[in-house]
Amino acid sequence: MMHYLWDTFLYHPLINLLAFLVSVIPGGDLGIAVVILTILVRILLYPLTQKSIEGQAKMNLLAPEIAKIKESGVSKEEQARMTFDLYKKHKTNPFSGCLLVLVQMPVILALYFVFSKGIEIDSNLLYSFVPSPETLNTMFLGLINISDKSLVLAQLAGLSQYFQAHYMPKAPTPKAGATDFAASFQKSLQMQMKYFFPVFIFILLYTDFLGVSLSGAVALYWITNNVFAIGQQIYADKKHKLELAVVK
Repeated sequence: MMHYLWDTFLYHPLINLLAFLVSVIPGGDLGIAVVILTILVRILLYPLTQKSIEGQAKMNLLAPEIAKIKESGVSKEEQARMTFDLYKKHKTNPFSGCLLVLVQMPVILALYFVFSKGIEIDSNLLYSFVPSPETLNTMFLGLINISDKSLVLAQLAGLSQYFQAHYMPKAPTPKAGATDFAASFQKSLQMQMKYFFPVFIFILLYTDFLGVSLSGAVALYWITNNVFAIGQQIYADKKHKLELAVVK
């Protein structure tokens, strides 16, 4: 059942859209089709990702007030009530970001699988009204063969991953001597995402790490996805600079 839903509503529509784009792009440049399809999907998911970004920003700005509540010495029940009132006042749902990410993940994963398997488009998967591309040119802009691994694209993917993590909403820095496990864990996770994950992405895209061989098409998808995310985060930071009143 899950496999049927995956193919019917995610994988097959995306592979058909990729085939359509290749068929209408001059020269059948698969790389340009990968970039366009990635951007189209990111635009489709924009409302969800934007709400997730804004929700995380609000939570980070509210962190000092939540810390004050925890340090107030009141009972756990009173802390919970005060925290709930704080969220209600600023119209913030602490779980909305996680839920929105979960909604997006199947689409992002389906897009990834399209590019990891879509170097040769299977005509049997195409809808009757979608023409099978006459030409499938894997030389992106006539410069880089995305059917094989690319050192340049792997490096750009790792670099874009670093900047994508750099522009993510930052967790508040725990006070000296503080034992807030959640804040410390989030801070540690962000450090790993910024410094370790980009290196891991480069290794994954340029080597056969753990027997996984990924083409330059996946690297190009990763770069496009990250650049879009970086632009969206910068836009959100400028447009939604939140100044919250100090809760007494």
